[in-house]
Amino acid sequence: MSPSDMVYSCFLICQIFFGVLANSFLFMIYIYTLLIEPHLKKPIDSIFMHLTGVNIVTIVFQSIPEIMSSFGVKRFLDNAGCQTFLYTYRVTRGLSICTTSFLSVFQAITISPSHSKWARLKSKLSTWIFPSFLFFWIINLLIYTHIIEAVRAKWNFTVVGQGYVSVYCQSRKLGDHESRSFISILVIHDAVFLALMILSSLYMVWILYRHRRRAQHIHTSSLSSKTSPENKATHTILWMVFCFVFFYLSNNCLTFYGFYTSEKNGRFEGIGGILASCYPTFCPFFLMKHNKIILKLTSFVSNMIMTCCP
Repeated sequence: MSPSDMVYSCFLICQIFFGVLANSFLFMIYIYTLLIEPHLKKPIDSIFMHLTGVNIVTIVFQSIPEIMSSFGVKRFLDNAGCQTFLYTYRVTRGLSICTTSFLSVFQAITISPSHSKWARLKSKLSTWIFPSFLFFWIINLLIYTHIIEAVRAKWNFTVVGQGYVSVYCQSRKLGDHESRSFISILVIHDAVFLALMILSSLYMVWILYRHRRRAQHIHTSSLSSKTSPENKATHTILWMVFCFVFFYLSNNCLTFYGFYTSEKNGRFEGIGGILASCYPTFCPFFLMKHNKIILKLTSFVSNMIMTCCP
């Protein structure tokens, strides 16, 4: 194994280890809150829990083939394996953009002023969560069924021509109409949810800006120095949206370039895979920052350390 392959393998292993561990830990925290301390549960926690579960599956099904390839494992996936791994990864990646978009819209309505036209929707927010999840699952499961019939194992390791190619898998040759239809559906799906995400984020930025201007105008130290839990959650979600949009656009540029270019580069596809896993890896660390149970746990551990090692 070359030094570059060694560095690449270590990066993938660290990504899957920390990503899965952090998302799993956060998912268990939400389960604990739901079952043991329900008084701390908020409606938005259900969205966070769904997002962390989706993140775990995305990281695993994206990273494992890349890790096996970096260690020189040949023919790790057959036709069924390629279809299973790629279909599951694409569905969970689609769920990730849907859930992050819904999270942004949910928070934007939550912090909207009482006199705004969105305020009347606040009472209905909690009833939208599970129907929205069901809708997201249905549309993503249906959209990506095309993958099951289009993808097969890659037995020829010198593939040339347009189409999807990964470490172990490739798509069969698609007709122009079939290819355009599938790409058009994906673009419309992602564009709609990305637009909702960006617009709701801009609305939240505008609300926070107005709140800050009012606080400075009143010159009240209690308003200017303290940040409400809603504002903290809003800042966290805005950072998540920025992170998602950055890695999403970077990965999509590489994906479309790799799809339409004739010469395929395996490492180029690997970099795209790393970018695809960055958001689900970093996402739980944003959410941990203001979680009350994690803050209590951190405080308890720090106090124990101070007591044992004064």
